[in-house]
Amino acid sequence: MPTEPAPEGPIENSIEIDAPPARVWEVISEVRNAPQWSSQAWKVFALGGRTAKGTWALNLNKRGPLVWPTTSRVVEFEPGRRFANRITENTTVWAFELEPTPAGGTVLTERREVPDGLTFVSRLLTDKVFGGQESFTTEVDRGVSTSLQRIKALAERG
Repeated sequence: MPTEPAPEGPIENSIEIDAPPARVWEVISEVRNAPQWSSQAWKVFALGGRTAKGTWALNLNKRGPLVWPTTSRVVEFEPGRRFANRITENTTVWAFELEPTPAGGTVLTERREVPDGLTFVSRLLTDKVFGGQESFTTEVDRGVSTSLQRIKALAERG
């Protein structure tokens, strides 16, 4: 269930998936898959072959009629355990952590981390274009829940 995070604080939600960690990893560890489950990623263009640590991507994000680009870099890539992207424009880190369950499934946690605070440009655009920090953060928090539900459906479908 979404919480009310601080605008620059972390956002975190988890879901239990009836699929092994290896299957969930297949879904979340390829940056080009993000448009299948993300509430904002509309198109992702990654440089190089399969996603690995260091992979750069150009992301086109969409919210209603509004489209905006971001760039990201994979900063953590621990197969079956943790995957994280750092967004250049606002310095947020989007991470997935996978934990096996005793029944053979996976608990997947998605977290938005803000280790360096949001950039001035990001705060300004969020305030002027997206309705303010608190409103946008609440929207992003809901989007994480939606993303996790979509990932669950994809992983369980096989």
